[in-house]
Amino acid sequence: MSRPKNDKAHLLGLGLDNKDGHKRITRAERFSIVGGSEETHSRITETVVKTFETLDRKGKSLESVEKKELIDIIQQSTPK
Repeated sequence: MSRPKNDKAHLLGLGLDNKDGHKRITRAERFSIVGGSEETHSRITETVVKTFETLDRKGKSLESVEKKELIDIIQQSTPK
């Protein structure tokens, strides 16, 4: 099933390791990050920001990048 041309892709990061009771939400035009411990939320945020920097540098959008390439970019953008 193909997406209508006017749909925008959006990345969602979800952290499940929160035990301190804080509700962490980071929203931007192209992504949302919800939950996680402070460390996890920060790591997901850094990964997503670097992912979009790489896509922008390559002149690609989330809507146009191939799934395999996006997976590779996300893995390379994840802090060690």
